[in-house]
Amino acid sequence: MSSPAADSTLRTFYRQEFERLRTEFEASGSGKATVRNRTALVEKLVSQLCEQYVSTSSGFVMVALGGFGRRALFPYSDVDLLFLAEDEGRRTQMKEAVRSICQEMWDIGLHVSPTTRTLDECARFNQDNVEFTISLLDCRLLIGEAALFERLHGKILPQLAVRESDVLLQRLVEVTRTRHLRFGNTIFHLEPNLKDGPGGLRDLHVTQWVSNIAALDSGRNWPQSLGLQNESGDSELLEATEFLAAGRCYLHYRSKRDENVISWEAQDEMAARGIATREGALPSAEWMRLYFRQARAIYRDTTLLLEQIPRDRSSLYRSFQRWRSRVSNEDFSVVDGQVYLQQSAGARDPLTVLRLFTFMARHGVGLSLETERRLRNAHRPLADAMPHDARLWEHLSELLVAPHAADALRAMHSLKLLTRAIPEFEAVDSLVLRDLYHRYTVDEHSFLAIEALHRLKNNDVECLQPFGALLSELERPDLLYLALLLHDTGKGLGGANHVHNSLQLASAAVERMGLPPEDVQTVCFLIATHLEMSSTLRRRDIYDPETARELAGKTGTPEQLKMLTLLTLADIKSVSPEALTPWKAENLWRLYTGTANYFDRSVDEERFHANVCTKQVEGVAALLPKRRSQLLRFLDGLPQRYLMSHTPEQVILHFDMANHLRKEPVQLAVRRVSGQHELTVVTADRAGLFSMLAGILYGWGMDITKASAFSNRAGVVVDSFYFKDRFHTLELNPPERERFKRSVVEILTHEAPLEPLLESRLKADAKPAKLKVETRLRYDDESSPSSTLLEVITQDRPGLLHTISSTLAAEQCSIEVALIDTEGAMAHDVFYLTRDGLKLTREQQRAIEWALTTELTDSLPSNW
Repeated sequence: MSSPAADSTLRTFYRQEFERLRTEFEASGSGKATVRNRTALVEKLVSQLCEQYVSTSSGFVMVALGGFGRRALFPYSDVDLLFLAEDEGRRTQMKEAVRSICQEMWDIGLHVSPTTRTLDECARFNQDNVEFTISLLDCRLLIGEAALFERLHGKILPQLAVRESDVLLQRLVEVTRTRHLRFGNTIFHLEPNLKDGPGGLRDLHVTQWVSNIAALDSGRNWPQSLGLQNESGDSELLEATEFLAAGRCYLHYRSKRDENVISWEAQDEMAARGIATREGALPSAEWMRLYFRQARAIYRDTTLLLEQIPRDRSSLYRSFQRWRSRVSNEDFSVVDGQVYLQQSAGARDPLTVLRLFTFMARHGVGLSLETERRLRNAHRPLADAMPHDARLWEHLSELLVAPHAADALRAMHSLKLLTRAIPEFEAVDSLVLRDLYHRYTVDEHSFLAIEALHRLKNNDVECLQPFGALLSELERPDLLYLALLLHDTGKGLGGANHVHNSLQLASAAVERMGLPPEDVQTVCFLIATHLEMSSTLRRRDIYDPETARELAGKTGTPEQLKMLTLLTLADIKSVSPEALTPWKAENLWRLYTGTANYFDRSVDEERFHANVCTKQVEGVAALLPKRRSQLLRFLDGLPQRYLMSHTPEQVILHFDMANHLRKEPVQLAVRRVSGQHELTVVTADRAGLFSMLAGILYGWGMDITKASAFSNRAGVVVDSFYFKDRFHTLELNPPERERFKRSVVEILTHEAPLEPLLESRLKADAKPAKLKVETRLRYDDESSPSSTLLEVITQDRPGLLHTISSTLAAEQCSIEVALIDTEGAMAHDVFYLTRDGLKLTREQQRAIEWALTTELTDSLPSNW
């Protein structure tokens, strides 16, 4: 063992050199230089320790693996070492030396991951540990017997690669696809992992390993390059490598550990410091835009490579597949799902290339590596000759309506041809909307919106099926898809009104493509109003006839209403995987049907009267012919939205529950619907009832997604809450379902207090928020003839709905309708309020505003 003084000297030397490298990185910003220099530093220490503890190098060698082997050792990365012995006897002799070297490295401050193997063990291929053989692809001699290392590197590994190349490649494909799946097969994450995420450094390693295996398999020679795919453009990947390397170095230094996630806070810092950029400091959104561009290039290169591996067959097999392919034509051939140009000159002809992407959209095939290489090589003349007039629309209109349009557009965009065809799209290339609910960049959001509509055609989700039928009714779906492609282009121009900007850009694009005036008007209408129905869902009572009347006036025709409805659905769904909840889809459909009914002059009256029966009431009454009069008394005074939002079976259930109120003053039902739970309570109306129900649900750990309250002329209320059981209490423990129902009844009948339930939940849920949202309140006396609308935008927090509704109850307000919506950290709730059956006066509005502002400020935990 070395003396403590020696240990201290090495440790001091390493820390000094480590800090020097950090200082150099802060000055230069070069990730590649940093990892290369740390590799050299660690290599120097390892060599010194080896000389100190190994008396003779005969039959023994130290080998660098992983990032150490690739000469890419990041600041806090583990040091992967292989201690290779010629035979078992030599390994036994070296056991104490290996232990001492590893201990010294830990004492110095290095995280070492050691592996000890004999040469025979390295030569044996283990199906259960393929990863070890793959790790040897990064092996590099450090110190020891060079001849022994050469036997491993020059003989054993090439033989293994030739013999087991199929298994190695298949395992790489499997592991990589599993890793991609873990991240949702997308590069778009609010806080991406730049090492393991799709488009990260690990994907670059995969391309290098595949290159090594292919080179060894074909010629038994190690490749001289970095192993990047030349067909994909080395310069682009090398630039991406430097970007990610600099980013990862910064994350390591920032957290003082092996940190690879670009957190929200880290994004701000890296942008402000200009990490990995040539321009210096940038806004955070712009820095993330650069990141996604780099990740997109790496991810596409990797996925293209993986698609080739399982389809690698003999030339005879490929010829047979080409002959057999039924979709091949004189321009294109398809082999194993990959499309090839029949004539190389086609890559330089823009009309042939447009037909190529249309072919991809129609048949769902991908570009082969060969085709992509040809298109990249011909990019300059191809881009210069790309048409922008009616010839472009001739092909684009056919592409957009094809089932795989989104994938074809992505491929076109990746090759920078979409922005050459439609220059307006350049503004949103990899553009980040930096908030906590927009998952995707603006360009990807547009592609996903197009994809969402195409998937409606073969959709088995119940709440989306009506929209699929609606899509099939459209006269000009191509115009809808074009509007989706262009609807957010204005976000790339900045400013508060992206709709206006998008309209200006889209107008220029569609007019340049030679669309007839009526088609230009349709596309511009859809873009100008693409937020209209989303806003209506948030702020308006969708069952109010005035809402339907106003929307009908804005849409103008039933056809435009259909198109706007579908655009709204796709726009919401493509914000994030969680954005389009079943109840949002259902409410959008109700808004559509209500407005479509207005076009047909069949809007119902505001409230039902027992002596005036509508078709809807008659449909329910027909199920209870002997109890018709009692049913009509129950329905008397209920608003039209009640029957529109409930099936006849649900209405009858509520009617039966109301008839049992004499025996039990609170009737309730709990059912599971569309991945959520619905709690329905029928009881006598009273002050604070809605607030109490919201508090009970929060106390039980439920997340409320939707709520409604209806009351009839007799004062019987039907309150419904849709909620997510975030702890799966009701699913995993069936007895809890009955305890939950008892808890609701006991609190509503004042047999049990609500406060203890709330206190325990508030303590458990206290946690800081990442994004601060300023509280804003807005009144609207015009949107409803009988209620005052209160719009609340504020920071989402535990128990927020209970806080708001209890404050409103304390101000003696009745909540007629509640529209609850949460997007990331922002709660956006709308309440229709009355007091003593009337709209709120200005004085009452000011009192409520003061009370709510005070309560919402006081209820925000100090660490938020």
